[in-house]
Amino acid sequence: MTRAEPVSEPFETVLAQARACRVCQDALPHPCRPVAQGQSSARIRIIGQAPGPRVQASGRPFTDPSGDRLREWMGVDEAEFYDPSRIAITPMGLCFPGQDAKGADKPPRRECGPLWQDRFTDALPDVRLTLLVGAHAQRWHLGAAAGQTLTETVLHWRKHTPAFVALPHPSWRNNGWIARNPWFSNALLPWLRARVRSILDQSD
Repeated sequence: MTRAEPVSEPFETVLAQARACRVCQDALPHPCRPVAQGQSSARIRIIGQAPGPRVQASGRPFTDPSGDRLREWMGVDEAEFYDPSRIAITPMGLCFPGQDAKGADKPPRRECGPLWQDRFTDALPDVRLTLLVGAHAQRWHLGAAAGQTLTETVLHWRKHTPAFVALPHPSWRNNGWIARNPWFSNALLPWLRARVRSILDQSD
């Protein structure tokens, strides 16, 4: 007798449970507010680091200047970006992890990835492109295929397409990195915009 394949959870079920998660509450100086979006039908997935203070306040992903830049990189408007039936956003850390003494955001809480990333992946069967934004997402989802540094991983971005594309964080803190690596704007971003548009414009 052949054993049946396990049935994946609906994304909406996983998302509801993730939004109710309070595992890290004792380690945070502010209330847990897990931030993610999506539906089972999403074709594009964005996996960043963790929400910043503005997203902690708004409860909506990428409601800050980095979101403006990421949308520009993708070639999408706000309506497309925040359409959960088309784009899922499942960061490595779902809650704002706080800031260090210099005012920089801390890394995602280590508890979060093992709790949610595989469940999100299993619940998004129609995703055709996943944006790995930052080293935390790249190391988790690419494993040994990731480079030793973020620059190495992003430089060899073609190795991971068409399923994944590795990106730096779209923060203003990376303006110098973008200026030092013109291939990012000249080669990777045109491919990304074309790929995103082909996926979003496809009708079934």
